[in-house]
Amino acid sequence: MTVTDATGVYYDPYDVAVNADPYPVYRRLREEAPLYYNEQHDFYAVARFEDVDRGLTDPATFASGRGGMLELIKAGVEIPPGTLIFEDPPIHTVHRRLLSGVFTPKKVTALEPKIRAFCARSLDPLVGSGGFDFIAHLGAQVPMRTIGMLLGIPEKDQEGIRDQVDDTLRTEAGQPMDPSDFMAHMEMFAEYIEWRAKNPSDDIMTDLLSAQFEDETGTRRRLTREEILTYVSVVAGAGNETTNRLIGWTGKVLADHPDQRRELAGDASLIPAAIEELLRYEPPAHHTARYVARDVEVRGRVVPEGSAMLFLVGSANRDDRRYPDGDRFDVHREFNQPLTFGRGIHFCLGAALARLEGRIVLEEILKRFPEWEVDEGGARLASTSTVRGWDSLPVRIA
Repeated sequence: MTVTDATGVYYDPYDVAVNADPYPVYRRLREEAPLYYNEQHDFYAVARFEDVDRGLTDPATFASGRGGMLELIKAGVEIPPGTLIFEDPPIHTVHRRLLSGVFTPKKVTALEPKIRAFCARSLDPLVGSGGFDFIAHLGAQVPMRTIGMLLGIPEKDQEGIRDQVDDTLRTEAGQPMDPSDFMAHMEMFAEYIEWRAKNPSDDIMTDLLSAQFEDETGTRRRLTREEILTYVSVVAGAGNETTNRLIGWTGKVLADHPDQRRELAGDASLIPAAIEELLRYEPPAHHTARYVARDVEVRGRVVPEGSAMLFLVGSANRDDRRYPDGDRFDVHREFNQPLTFGRGIHFCLGAALARLEGRIVLEEILKRFPEWEVDEGGARLASTSTVRGWDSLPVRIA
């Protein structure tokens, strides 16, 4: 461990002990080192809501074009066109407008009965079983099926695709992600795009194949196969792992707060607010990285051009300056709006879908299992530096 900040606070996104419970470290960062520098991995970090919010809405200073993960920025890998979350204007503006045109609220809303039916098929056989696993039975299943339906990936192949996408986000304990794994996983979708080109349907893959748009040069054209491949891989990766984590934290946090869980079981109208509070309290992704495109002053110090900056969303979401008593979980919290889905031009296009899936899953669970407790001996946190959540979360039910 290398302590490089004068206060003695240490934060390392790859440190297993820190990731097991990062919130005490976040609090110290907010109070003692709101601008932090880690010499070992050569990055800066900001922990307060105000600083994270300001940085995420300043793409001219904090650029996304070199990647949104520390590993990608440090590796200097070339990001393929169409990787929306890792782009800057003007190309980002073109690509976001295009994807927004196919990833419509109507398409998302139309998935609700299908998601609900799948939840029912998954949960009904578990009634009277004595227990189930929030990850194995729901978290690893619902997002996979939903993204598969949205993209147009055949159901028989959805599990294999999910596992390959998940593998790219897994890391060895205490180690960064290998950037080459992230870039390589896109190729797995190539055969589906070719198949869908010959077998069009009502899905995003078909929409992308037929879409016409004006690119950054003013040329009216269709997407290339390589661009479609990138779009599809971004949607699949972003939608699978993070929603899986939301479902896992739903099980853990509500087990830790049984009184509030019982309120939700008795009044389903509280569930949308509960999902927002879960997203604030335990966000699936705790940090996002940016490349510092020009010298900038933060908290009275100059962060030089060429640096990597981590915006600690997991810390900002619990900043008492924004959320009174931020370490307290409260489904009645007012004025929530966490930074979980980002801010500004990179606000997550899949936010509505994640909220929809989280709401439906919780509604369907509470209909059948208003009471549960976690089997702590079988619960296991995932080993990954990119998202934080559970690999397994078995619970006992009455």
